[in-house]
Amino acid sequence: MSYAFHPYHFASQREGEEVVQVIHRHWFNILSRFLLILLFSFLLIGSLIVFLLLFPDIFSAGGKEFFIFMENTFFIFVWLFGFLTWIDYYFDIWIITNQRIVNIEQKGLFDRHISELNFSRIQDVTTTVEGIIPTVLNFGDVFVQTASEQERFLFRMVPDPYKIKDTIMKISERNRSDGTH
Repeated sequence: MSYAFHPYHFASQREGEEVVQVIHRHWFNILSRFLLILLFSFLLIGSLIVFLLLFPDIFSAGGKEFFIFMENTFFIFVWLFGFLTWIDYYFDIWIITNQRIVNIEQKGLFDRHISELNFSRIQDVTTTVEGIIPTVLNFGDVFVQTASEQERFLFRMVPDPYKIKDTIMKISERNRSDGTH
């Protein structure tokens, strides 16, 4: 059977292993975080205007340069938080292949965790969609129950969790009936 993502490869891909699906978190996840970053940016700009109107004496002598320095410092931290948010979103990937599930999770700039789960270890797959926005936009969590030390494998805030659950269950059942791992 040929899959849509067949031309894609990743570093630890085994011989004969085909990529079935590559999953990122739902776009609403990063949008909600960027709205928070945008709010902080507007608060920084707004504070400059408010302080200028309410306390014009602060901006005389050396107060203006210090205030601008502090504003820029806070803005750099907001920008850095936005950059780290993007890195976390973009580099968190779940790869479903015909043999296993690979979870690549980026934590900060220099910390990446890669874990994998063979389909032979899967016992149960559960989907959770909680709330109005996740229901309308069709995103949620997928829990994969295993028989190994790592009891649960979690796909957080992924689009179309029911389809992902069905894909995992079909491949798992096919591997069990074929006797492959």
